[in-house]
Amino acid sequence: MKFDLDAVFVEDGCANSALATRILSAIPRNVPVTHVADAREASRPASGVRDPFGAGKRRLVISRRKTPFLMPCPAGSSKFACCGYLVLTLASNCPMDCSYCFLQEYLADNPAFQVYANYTESFDELDRLCANARGRSFRVGTGELADSLAFDSLTGISRDLIEFFAERENLTLELKTKTDEIENLLDVDPRGRVLVSWTLSPDAVYRSSEHLTASPSVRIAAARAVLDAGYRVAFHFDPLIAYPDAERDCILLIDELLDVIPPKQISFISMGGLRMTPRLRSAARSRFPNDPMLCGEDVLASDGRFRTFTPLRLSLFRTLADRFKKAGAEIPAYLCMEPASVHEHVFGAVPARPATIGERLARA
Repeated sequence: MKFDLDAVFVEDGCANSALATRILSAIPRNVPVTHVADAREASRPASGVRDPFGAGKRRLVISRRKTPFLMPCPAGSSKFACCGYLVLTLASNCPMDCSYCFLQEYLADNPAFQVYANYTESFDELDRLCANARGRSFRVGTGELADSLAFDSLTGISRDLIEFFAERENLTLELKTKTDEIENLLDVDPRGRVLVSWTLSPDAVYRSSEHLTASPSVRIAAARAVLDAGYRVAFHFDPLIAYPDAERDCILLIDELLDVIPPKQISFISMGGLRMTPRLRSAARSRFPNDPMLCGEDVLASDGRFRTFTPLRLSLFRTLADRFKKAGAEIPAYLCMEPASVHEHVFGAVPARPATIGERLARA
């Protein structure tokens, strides 16, 4: 197990589930296991600790999800040029601790790491989606409210997901991660229906802000391994942070990536600038007061988020877009949570509709 756990809580009715059986057989013997009637109590912030959110990451709660698993990406909005991403919520929170992570705000009142014993019920939702939209293709990811592969050595959920998606031609699964926890993937045939994506940051951001994650070089090596095992790969440069020498460091990072992964074998890339609501900005700076990456030039934008000063943001986007263009392959690219006007400034064209982008990325 690559991440520490302080305790495991099992909600009544979940103890005999396949997921609970896997987890309880894999955790170290010194991790206490408690059975609870209501998982909500175990998921709330602990009292009497300095950092309730950080403490929550080390408590694993096995429960039943009572709301739908499948939803549109919560970052989607008519204000932004959206990518048509669908989110499958099979877990909540992350054992890693990036200083800029939006979960510090989004899950502040519910910080325990939760996994859902009834996750296979999501397969019925996906089959209904396909039945109601014949002829369309969808990109579905599990990496929005949790890293897709962190704790996969305990849960084994990736195997079940890959086997399900491998049988459905109009669905593409995206597993998004900052880990190198790929062991469960290497023995399963994805049949071209699964892509694994990594968020990549320059080494300076990794060292300063991305605590407990794999290093950028290790992530790139993991991407090479899954590519060789028959998976598609993609990369997210998000958030891009405008610190001194950021453009130089981003170019070095892309050069390292392209030395390992041929451009024509990259399914797509995405880019996004650092953005924080006032509440998230306050929480991040309180938890990580010594991280200089949280103290750059930002302004309160019209959407209520602090964003990197627009000229700095546009310069970073263009630097990355131009470097990939020079690589000699047409790599599909999109911007995350940016208005259409910014997309046009960077790529020289108005973005397509979200459904069109989503289908294109599903097939890329």
